[in-house]
Amino acid sequence: MLQPHHDGSALYVPAGTPRLGDIVPVRLRVPGHAPESVWLRVVEDGEPRVYPARHDGQTHGEHWFTADLPMTNPVTQYRFLLVGPQYDGGQAWLNGEGLIARDVTDAADFRLSTTEPGPQWARDAVVYQVFPDRFARSAGADHRPTPDWALPAAWGDEPIGGGPGTGTQFYGGDLTGIEEHLDHLERLGVTTLYLTPSFPGRSNHRYDASTFDMIDPLLGGDEALVSLSAAVHRRGMRIVGDLTTNHTGAAHDWFLRAQAHPDAPERSFYYWTDTAPGYVGWLGHASLPKLNHNAPALTTRMAEVVTRYLADPMGLDGWRIDVANMTGRQGADDLTHQVSRELRATIEATRPDGVLIAEHFHDAGADLVAGGWHGTMNYSGFTRPIWSWLAGEAPGVRYVELPTPIPHRRGPEVVAAMRAFGAAVPWSVTTRQWNLLGSHDTARIRTILGGRAKVEVAAGLLFTYPGTPVVFAGDEGGAVGTNGEHARVTMPWEQIAAGDGPDWDGDTFALYQRLIALRAGHRALREGGLRWVLVEDDALGYLRETAEERLLILATRGPWSGRVLPQSMGQPTNVYGNAVLGADLTVTTPGPSVQVWRLG
Repeated sequence: MLQPHHDGSALYVPAGTPRLGDIVPVRLRVPGHAPESVWLRVVEDGEPRVYPARHDGQTHGEHWFTADLPMTNPVTQYRFLLVGPQYDGGQAWLNGEGLIARDVTDAADFRLSTTEPGPQWARDAVVYQVFPDRFARSAGADHRPTPDWALPAAWGDEPIGGGPGTGTQFYGGDLTGIEEHLDHLERLGVTTLYLTPSFPGRSNHRYDASTFDMIDPLLGGDEALVSLSAAVHRRGMRIVGDLTTNHTGAAHDWFLRAQAHPDAPERSFYYWTDTAPGYVGWLGHASLPKLNHNAPALTTRMAEVVTRYLADPMGLDGWRIDVANMTGRQGADDLTHQVSRELRATIEATRPDGVLIAEHFHDAGADLVAGGWHGTMNYSGFTRPIWSWLAGEAPGVRYVELPTPIPHRRGPEVVAAMRAFGAAVPWSVTTRQWNLLGSHDTARIRTILGGRAKVEVAAGLLFTYPGTPVVFAGDEGGAVGTNGEHARVTMPWEQIAAGDGPDWDGDTFALYQRLIALRAGHRALREGGLRWVLVEDDALGYLRETAEERLLILATRGPWSGRVLPQSMGQPTNVYGNAVLGADLTVTTPGPSVQVWRLG
């Protein structure tokens, strides 16, 4: 609470997107003793410039300073220099990683961008990820022939987690089945349905598309998507699709034409080699030929695909791009930023409020300031830190994409990682990052953490941290799985209807409902700033603040001796967790817990 603070929320930076040439007043909060002087360091056209900040008054023991930031470049980087005897050596820098009493690089500078952020609905959304083969099977699926590549499985069978059959085990879920269970999504409180690929392929995951010209008949075809999209929108929800711009399947009609006809325009869509198999496969997989974005004709063709499914009657509200970090990158080619900007322009021309999300498993900072992706699946800045703080003993579970066990880290290391990855992007991106506890590519959070108590802590962080929370279908009922493939379990609809069962934890569903409702009911949780106020080995606390509301979130991973809340916080009102404060505002927890207070 005594640390100086700045972030990109409206308390510190005026709302709206600045233009080149604008002068933007940026504010700094300094609790306690005021520094002798405050300076704003800005990088303009590659050269650092320093401007004085003015003291703008004091409220509740906190000093406010304002400096004028010139928007010289499309992404303008800045940080504050505080001077005074209270700082080690007489001065300290404040950047996205906190207060640092040494010289620092520009890597963690605050960033302000002239690029419009993603749509407001995407910032406010709660996203629900569905793997179509495993969510629900309509009666119509019984009348469709099983494809020749498929290994049929009965609904409820345990998914194969590795080896033969992993990609071909087939349950027959379809889009009509999803539509028939939209009540479940609405009851949970989610607002956006995200579908993994729906194009035909020769696998259960469909990331090996054989065409982009139609929806897989095994899922019900184009008519099923039209009907599902309309049903989603009637409920006031959104729907997002999944597209591979990095590769196609080897059975894709583009690739077959390219192989059969050397003069075909599709020939330029791929990378060709003189060694077997004669072309570049993604990560060496011959079944997934790599797309070559040097080809102008590919840009045109991909734009047609993007547009067709955004336009009515399909009516998707945006795309999640598979392997976005590798799209356009091959050897000396590095076209990722160009491709992302082209995709965004295409989406905005068709659906101005459409969203564009990138799959990215590591540091996406450079890609997220290029004016393309609105955000990423935030594995590095959220998933991995939360796993490493809360994980129990989870034999055989990998640390997301790494071939190592999940490390067990203390609170300071966890928060340092979250701050470092957050500092690499503008606040307008932070609020639209897809934060997740797991996906179709990871182990299930219930398997990683064990019991319900720690799952509640993880979910509490998910729904109160800046960004867009994403729930992989089944997590809300305690689904288990040791890796991405093993975690793609079917939904146990009979148990869900009954409210509980061996494969469905009704109490976990209820806590997800409460947390989603909490987020919906508090503007500060959707657009407020982020101020860390407690970082200990076993306890983390932060404030989410707007001009109208302050919420304190406290998460503990085990028994915690507690702290006395500062009197400056006013009289707290508990809005989640039911913790009872002592007469002196002392809070303790007997075990894993997440608490939320509204501060007076």
